[in-house]
Amino acid sequence: MQAYRFALDPTPRQVGALLRHVGAARVAFNWGLAVVKANLGQREVERSYGVSEGELTPALSWSMYSLRKAWNQAKGEVAPWWAKCSKEAYATGLDRLATSLKNWSDSASGKRKGPRVGFPRFKSKRRSTLSVRFTTGTIRLDGRTYVVLPVLGRIKTHESTRKLARRLEAGTARIMSATVRREAGRWFVRSRWRLNGRRARLPGRMR
Repeated sequence: MQAYRFALDPTPRQVGALLRHVGAARVAFNWGLAVVKANLGQREVERSYGVSEGELTPALSWSMYSLRKAWNQAKGEVAPWWAKCSKEAYATGLDRLATSLKNWSDSASGKRKGPRVGFPRFKSKRRSTLSVRFTTGTIRLDGRTYVVLPVLGRIKTHESTRKLARRLEAGTARIMSATVRREAGRWFVRSRWRLNGRRARLPGRMR
């Protein structure tokens, strides 16, 4: 798996859409964390009243699949504007939550080596990472200076994408995912791609 990173040159309207997507990821993360904490809290209260383990409120699964299923059932009430963003935005937040919970659980049980991992915290607008990851839907290049992403559409790049474009056009590479991230006031897209077969060499320096 290889990666290319390009600086983006979005229009003001596209910047608004990008911010909406990274905000949607944060909303999904915080919603999922609130549900998890409520479930843990309920079970703890029941234990304090002497309820046996077998009669406790069922534990909530922390898998990405379960969190996404629960989100899809609740999104109409939690985020009535959900259709304005790609489903990948919400999947980004829920996947981060599932990973954070697993890391905490593995750390607490001793399965994870290294420094102790704390329980996930709610993400704020100011301190959270402004990024969103796309793994499905339309992810492609358009010419040599545009990328196309689900819902966001066609976004201009500051630099040429020709090296990656040549690989895609030749059929020697396939885009697997794209992550859009804001850093120091600028937007970047990092595309992960896989070589098809053994015939290709990397076209110059990887970014």
